[in-house]
Amino acid sequence: MPRTVRFCALTAPALMLVYGLLRVIDGMDGNRHNGPAWDVGHGAFFLAIVLFAVLAVTLRTAVTPRTAVTPRTAVTPRTAVTLRTAVPGARIVDDVAVVAALAGAVCFEWVILGDLFEGFHESAPLPDVLQVPGPALFEIGLLVLLVRLVRLRRLPAWAPLAVLAGFAAIALNLDLLPLGAILVGLGLLPLALSDLERSDEPAGQPAGT
Repeated sequence: MPRTVRFCALTAPALMLVYGLLRVIDGMDGNRHNGPAWDVGHGAFFLAIVLFAVLAVTLRTAVTPRTAVTPRTAVTPRTAVTLRTAVPGARIVDDVAVVAALAGAVCFEWVILGDLFEGFHESAPLPDVLQVPGPALFEIGLLVLLVRLVRLRRLPAWAPLAVLAGFAAIALNLDLLPLGAILVGLGLLPLALSDLERSDEPAGQPAGT
């Protein structure tokens, strides 16, 4: 699981950056949707969304504490945070966040396929009712999972803010996609560099036992 988190956290924003840069290149002649840069860029974006969806699913495991409460459990500040968050309500929030992220990812992929294949867009366009809330669900779901990691002290507080800033830049103007991708990558960098598996060790036991 940690390898999957690190891979997705590093590769998904990188592919998004590739898409943003190729989108800029594609539009340099004043037209879009008319060359290999468009096709390759959207292919990269499609893969990026797939990896973001995989990241959301794997983060669901990371934010589900496995700490077992026993008479020998050492109650440390970190353990206390874990125990406070290991409640049914928090798990419901995690489940809803993952479902939202996956539903939003499907909407993103739907639009991307429509951009790549004109026939698909004409025959099965994304319903208007999902045009805005669909992608928003993806962003909200992922952000909720990141905030949950902050509460579990597995992620710095600035990380979700950087991801939010990246999403906001993209929503403001698609030409800011490269900047947005860099901000998202910056926010996910702690995940790419960390080993979440260590934080799942039962409290009160020495590491490696």
